[in-house]
Amino acid sequence: MAKDFGGALDYSSRWLDMIRRTEFPSIEEAHQIIEESKQNFAEYYNRNWLEYRKSVTEAGDWAAVEWTGSGAVFQDVLGREYLDFLGGYGMMDLGWSHPEVVSAVRAQLERTPMPSQELIDPLRGVLARLMAEITPGDLKYSWFAASGTEAIEAAIKIAKLYTKKSAFIVAVKAFHGKTMGSLSMMGKSDYRTPLGTLYGGHVYHVPFGDAEAVEKQLEICEKVGIGVAGVLFEPIQGEAGGIVPPDDFWPRVREATKKHGALLIADEVQTGLGRTGKLWGVDHWGVVPDILAVAKSLGGGVMPVSAVCTTEEIFQPMMYPNPFMHTTTTGGNALACSAAIAAIHVTLRDRLWEQAAEKGEYLIPRLQKLADQYPQIYEKITGRGLLIGMHFKTPEIGYQVAAGLFKRNILVAGTLTSAQTIRIEPSLLVTYEQLDTLLDRLEDTLKSIGRSE
Repeated sequence: MAKDFGGALDYSSRWLDMIRRTEFPSIEEAHQIIEESKQNFAEYYNRNWLEYRKSVTEAGDWAAVEWTGSGAVFQDVLGREYLDFLGGYGMMDLGWSHPEVVSAVRAQLERTPMPSQELIDPLRGVLARLMAEITPGDLKYSWFAASGTEAIEAAIKIAKLYTKKSAFIVAVKAFHGKTMGSLSMMGKSDYRTPLGTLYGGHVYHVPFGDAEAVEKQLEICEKVGIGVAGVLFEPIQGEAGGIVPPDDFWPRVREATKKHGALLIADEVQTGLGRTGKLWGVDHWGVVPDILAVAKSLGGGVMPVSAVCTTEEIFQPMMYPNPFMHTTTTGGNALACSAAIAAIHVTLRDRLWEQAAEKGEYLIPRLQKLADQYPQIYEKITGRGLLIGMHFKTPEIGYQVAAGLFKRNILVAGTLTSAQTIRIEPSLLVTYEQLDTLLDRLEDTLKSIGRSE
């Protein structure tokens, strides 16, 4: 029997009218939106997702449903204001709705949003050239998609095509995405085990930051005849909680990969474009990888876009004999590229990596002082720039801190591969006044937890 689409048309029409509105809804409308949103998520998206969200469990009588934002501040549908120290898990380096990025996307939207895929779309070429100019060393060619996991999938494929090998060496507690290839590289069982067999080639996990372990694994693979296509690491582990490796790690791994004919792949999905206090995470150690993946902040917090960048030599199998070895219909579309071009321009013009470094140097010692005051609560503080991890004694304490901050209108969240860790990952444009507000409300939260124990 054919469906009657009248209900869908009425419903979409009502929400299109809501999207076009510039003012906040009335209180009654806001309450309706909150209840409707919770029901939609429970019935049509993911019921258990709601149970994990402080916006539902800790927001009081009415769940926090986001509505608008600017810089490091956002408001929910009721007009309640929050400071964002999560930054979209690293997506919002430029904060909420950066006006220059929004303006570029709006202008491109009026011209043409999506490419024909048959003609030459100029912005894809512009973005590719910009990536060649700003990435380390002689990285030259780029391929574009929408998400970080797609960039990692492309990096895996490029490494295999070029080396004609199949094994990879990755890190424990690493996070590289959740599509099947990138998930195979993840360093935590929770997301791997339920799916059974993943990538068909060999994947070897070593402790992050242990250069000797990488060297030994490469040596063993060579001795037993297993070809290693790539060694894949985050410059600084993000989901594990801002874990910075020893200073000899990246230089030694770079030397070892060259020695054994494996490609060095830097997953800069979260660290890239200034987050850690350098334009690229690998810049802290002066290392040039063979392949670099970036996403999240590349879209300026406005559009989803990712890139995988490599040298002309390594990219050859993606061009010849078949230039369609790895394609995506919507990747590198004009809207995404316009956002990325604007985001790169703002980042370079304002030298945002320097702001991240300076603000990290301000914030991290003050967080460490609080950790020293509350040794029964904290395990340690890690990180660099504005990629910071607060590690607590237990996951339960971590949740108490995150919930306490949310009740004080500060948004933070835990990490996917370290349950007792809360990230501090605000916009690189966050003000010092806002950093002080975080510290004040964090101290108040810690006092409250300390009294209850």
